[in-house]
Amino acid sequence: MDQHAAHEHAHAHDCAQHRGESSVIDPVCGMTVDPAKTPHHAEHDGQAYHFCSAGCRTKFAADPEAYLGGKPRPEPKATPGAIWTCPMHPQIRREGPGTCPICGMALEPEEPSLDDTPNPELVDFTKRLWVAGTLTVPLLIVSMVAEMLGLRIVSPAASPWVQLALTAPIVLWAGKPFFERGWASIRTRHLNMFTLIAIGVGAAFLYSLVATVAPGLFPASFRMHGTVPVYYEAAGVVVTLVLLGQVLELRARAATGRAIRALMDLAPKTARRIRSDGSDEEIDLGDVHAGDRLRVRPGEAVPVDGMVIDGRSSVDESMLTGEPAPVLKEHGAALTGGTVNGTGSLVMEAQAVGSDTVLARIVRMVAEAQRSRAPIQAVADRISGWFVPLVVAISIVTFIVWNLVGPEPRFGHALLNAIAVLIIACPCALGLATPMSIMVGAGRGAHAGVLIKNAEALQAFEKVDTIVIDKTGTLTEGRPALIGVETVNGFAEDELVSAAASLERHSEHPMAHAIVTDAEERGLEFASVEGFQSHTGLGVSGRVAGRQVSVGNAALMQQLGIDPAPVTASADQRRRDGAGVMLVGIDGKLAGLLAVADPVRATAAQAIADLKADGLRIVMLTGDNATTADAVARQVGGIDEVRADLRPDDKARIVGELKANGARVAMAGDGINDAPALAVADVGVAMGTGTDVAIESAGMTLTKGDLAAIVRARHLAKATMANIRQNLFFSFVFNGVGVPVAAGVLYPVAGILLSPMFAGAAMALSSFTVVTNALRLNAVKL
Repeated sequence: MDQHAAHEHAHAHDCAQHRGESSVIDPVCGMTVDPAKTPHHAEHDGQAYHFCSAGCRTKFAADPEAYLGGKPRPEPKATPGAIWTCPMHPQIRREGPGTCPICGMALEPEEPSLDDTPNPELVDFTKRLWVAGTLTVPLLIVSMVAEMLGLRIVSPAASPWVQLALTAPIVLWAGKPFFERGWASIRTRHLNMFTLIAIGVGAAFLYSLVATVAPGLFPASFRMHGTVPVYYEAAGVVVTLVLLGQVLELRARAATGRAIRALMDLAPKTARRIRSDGSDEEIDLGDVHAGDRLRVRPGEAVPVDGMVIDGRSSVDESMLTGEPAPVLKEHGAALTGGTVNGTGSLVMEAQAVGSDTVLARIVRMVAEAQRSRAPIQAVADRISGWFVPLVVAISIVTFIVWNLVGPEPRFGHALLNAIAVLIIACPCALGLATPMSIMVGAGRGAHAGVLIKNAEALQAFEKVDTIVIDKTGTLTEGRPALIGVETVNGFAEDELVSAAASLERHSEHPMAHAIVTDAEERGLEFASVEGFQSHTGLGVSGRVAGRQVSVGNAALMQQLGIDPAPVTASADQRRRDGAGVMLVGIDGKLAGLLAVADPVRATAAQAIADLKADGLRIVMLTGDNATTADAVARQVGGIDEVRADLRPDDKARIVGELKANGARVAMAGDGINDAPALAVADVGVAMGTGTDVAIESAGMTLTKGDLAAIVRARHLAKATMANIRQNLFFSFVFNGVGVPVAAGVLYPVAGILLSPMFAGAAMALSSFTVVTNALRLNAVKL
């Protein structure tokens, strides 16, 4: 915590203690918050205010008077044109809020939002749960507990009316959303869990209502001890338990939404723009435009993507890469919005703002992945399609059988068992099994540097047995670097590099850029150059600070009368190791050689070893020559097959051939030339340091471009799919066992019956178990 934040927190805490308050009201959303625990505070007119979230604090700071009674409080409205979708059926999309016509759940905004005020549906259901729970306790006491303990709280004649008074608000108000969704499911012919709940609760309540208001309508065979029995407690308790299950589910979904908001909160809300006169002004992040000069002070988050134009500092990029070590940033270095500046001050030029930043793209990908559907979900969908009609049929058969051959009171047993079948068979756990695991898994991957574009990629990656890897930018850094300097004839290393770099500054060759970059990193000075000449296919030459300097191959040296023999053996060995070699001559003498190569990533060898240990076959593809490709393969180790001198269509063709031979292929690459192969593979894995085309073609993106993240992605895929299978297994077993027991198949042999109350509790427990199991993915070690 920085000093400013620490001071603000301490001040807020002191204010709360001074007023003697253990909790206060958030002026924006009205929630109760503890000033000592919330990190969100603001001051206005000398008074401290405390908030439940950063979203509420931001709204308050923008217009305090709107929330302090100065003017009407703005009502939250849906953004015009914003698309809302069902969390369980993402194919349902419409403008504005509403309910899903398939499952009846409330739609959610498709675009992630920083507004982390409570879900309106969660707030509404929580209120309904409190009312239902409060009334259910006395209902159970009057209807069951008193009778079991031999107590007479109310007279037998008054008992049905008391139970009706307690149950009516539960069923008619607290349970109203279930009846609305149940009726919608029948109207749209998309039968779902709410169909079963509405029929079961409605049957129990209506029967009991008629038995209370007009008991004379029932024949004598319906009476027990002279009265017609009622089953209000079944209807009331089931509504309460279903509400409990819905609240638990909504809270779990809110937890997955917080994972996205945690990513969005990484970006600051304001930026410090530098005016033309050199002074600073603080502006909202939305007012930053590409080309603006921004100041990033020590300890502040980088506001947008851009480039350092002044200053030097280390930046914590762990939010992007998962790596804790800060990265040095100086002139020309790229900055990513949301990363945190260290102790130095930086001036940056904004390049990507708003929805174009890396952080915004990450948030979008995570949100889309959480809404996507894995192919395994189709199994649950097909079962749900015929499951609900089957359950209704079983319920009807149960009622008929018990009414014909059951023990007295036959009608009462028939009604309760039929309702129990409807309630316990609610397929909510089945519907939650896959989406919950996908939502949690995608969020977990984002924090580990693995962005999942869709659930299909996650499922496919678990089954992959062959990984095809591009060399340049994937196994290697993707940018040539000076990896070796050898001197002869008494020349110093810095002298050789400085002379060569001064000359190569005038060349466009990639190897020239590597030499110039190395000289800059060494802090060497560049001398003036006269008479620069480029010798096609040989090298370059010119006068550097009055000395004749030439940089090129052995043929150039020989043409200039310089003998390359002293470094020939060393140069040949470096070429076999995959490096490009340039000889340097100064004033007619051989000064030495410079070896340039694309360095292998530091984590590549370990990542390949881990993938091999997981039983995967590794194939390397590259457009580079075979000598360099073989050299890189030797350095990395563990490569099963190397294909070199390839064009982009060759890579896609090879991936297609591997698939045709029965392999399940993942392709990892970073360039435009890799995009066709990424699209053809079962799973495309793009390096986050690569091109936009590659990232768009892939099903997964590794934010740092680090192959070690492929190992993490593999572990994540296995853990997520195992979690889904556990959830589906539990759901199927639960319904397979629960429905027959509720129908009463154990009654003839064991005298066991399952009341609707216990059926409702079991249904809520099944949903809770599925949600809890999915949330375990947050703790999985990747």
